[in-house]
Amino acid sequence: MSNIVRGTMLLTGASFLSKFLGMIYVVPFNALVGASGGTLFAYAYTPYSIFISLSTVGVPLAVSKFVSKYNAVGDYETGMRMFRAGLTLMLVTGTLAFLAMFISADWLAAGMITSDDPDSITVADVAFVIRMVSVALIIIPAMSIARGFFQGHNSMGPTAVSQVVEQIVRIVFLLGGSFIILKIFDGTILAAVGFSTFAAFLGALASSIILWLYWRKRKPFLEKQIHQQTYTHDVRKKDLFAELFRYAGPFVLVGLAIPLYQLVDQFTFERSMVASDRQDIWEFTYSVINFYGHKLVIIPITLATGLSMAILPEMTKSFTQQNQTQLKQQINHAFQIIMVLVIPAVVGLSILSNEAYGTLFGEMDKLHISGPLLAWYAPVALLFALFSVSSSVLQGINQQRFAVISLSAGLLVKVLFNIQLIYLFGAKGAIFGTAIAAGIAVMLNLWRIRASIDFSYKQLIKRTILIGIFVTIMSGCIILLKYFVGFAVPYEDTRWGAAIMLIIGVIGGGAVYLWLAYKSTLLERVLGNRVRVLDKVFQR
Repeated sequence: MSNIVRGTMLLTGASFLSKFLGMIYVVPFNALVGASGGTLFAYAYTPYSIFISLSTVGVPLAVSKFVSKYNAVGDYETGMRMFRAGLTLMLVTGTLAFLAMFISADWLAAGMITSDDPDSITVADVAFVIRMVSVALIIIPAMSIARGFFQGHNSMGPTAVSQVVEQIVRIVFLLGGSFIILKIFDGTILAAVGFSTFAAFLGALASSIILWLYWRKRKPFLEKQIHQQTYTHDVRKKDLFAELFRYAGPFVLVGLAIPLYQLVDQFTFERSMVASDRQDIWEFTYSVINFYGHKLVIIPITLATGLSMAILPEMTKSFTQQNQTQLKQQINHAFQIIMVLVIPAVVGLSILSNEAYGTLFGEMDKLHISGPLLAWYAPVALLFALFSVSSSVLQGINQQRFAVISLSAGLLVKVLFNIQLIYLFGAKGAIFGTAIAAGIAVMLNLWRIRASIDFSYKQLIKRTILIGIFVTIMSGCIILLKYFVGFAVPYEDTRWGAAIMLIIGVIGGGAVYLWLAYKSTLLERVLGNRVRVLDKVFQR
């Protein structure tokens, strides 16, 4: 279990910092390009995320599993052969993905935008930003497989460091370029957003340099391992790839789920809002749901991402050794970590949605629209987190093919009902569609886990009920704080007031939940002895 927690902490720390930077940069970015720029940026990044997943086809994480498997039996050469062959493959698929996205930009844009209003986002605008971001596809797949190789050697540092460097470099060029284009050269929002999407290539380039430096430093040790091994599996390259893709296919699903839901929105949101006579707010509401608000919602999912990456090798080992007791403990542990940390985060964000959005993005005159949308969207983060971890569990117990069925079922529901939901409920209909789709996928995954290994959710349900009680008390405290603070601070009308209320609400609500979870020993049972650092804060 310590390997899971240690790997989780490292990858989660890097992922959290990366996501935190990804959330913070949108504050000045919003000030520069506004809602229209945010919507345009999202229209480029969603198909880009899907093309990344398709070009890597899950190979980086599969390489991690492959290398770990052969390293465990002392065959380091086979893992190295796979890494080199996979690197070549990723360079080819990355280039093909770039060409496909670049060439299909006009077709994609025409399917997303139906309005010909010159004062709104046009087909040509969307096609331009799609082409600008597509360049990054040339190097990102190869960069990702290098991360997978290091992870297969139980080395999470290269992934963590390169992830953070990639984000920092991307944000520096994104904000710096946008500022120069708009404020110094008096350029257009389209030009600023176009350069901002191109910054993905510059960030990936910086990340690749970091990984190359790690490779150069560790190459002598890796070569020494190969020279000292006594036996190697004589696997043909054809068979290497066959084994790799058996692992790889379903890995793509975890990363594809959210972009696919957003892609459905991109092809249905604008036309549904226009058809229901809401064309005057479609750009703003889309940016709230799928760009600015999404940056806030994605934060609680960070833990699930790190956990799903770190837990897989340990679960695979337990499953291979047929250690059912340990396997079930690991699965229980994974789900309980999600519940104990993500539930209070999403509930707190829902209650403080107006304050959170107002503090970060201003536009206080539109909080009656953006605040409720964020409140509805926040709980969906729990479903995203559960899908991520449950899919990883399925992969660990060799049921990865079922993840295809669960995601497809959820996606089909999203496709069939998204237009009707948006037409009936407005912008939040898109959120309802995503919640229903993700909920169906999660329920199917949980059912399959139970059916495959006779897994019991009894302990998870009991602790989730306890968490629910603590979160209810926490929510009541936050609501009371909002009531009393409202007498002294105008947090509904001013940005500084919203910031004060947000800080008070987060600190007050967080302290109440932590105290309850700590005193009840819930935190210690789920997170281990590491929570004893809170002894100094909450003296027993």
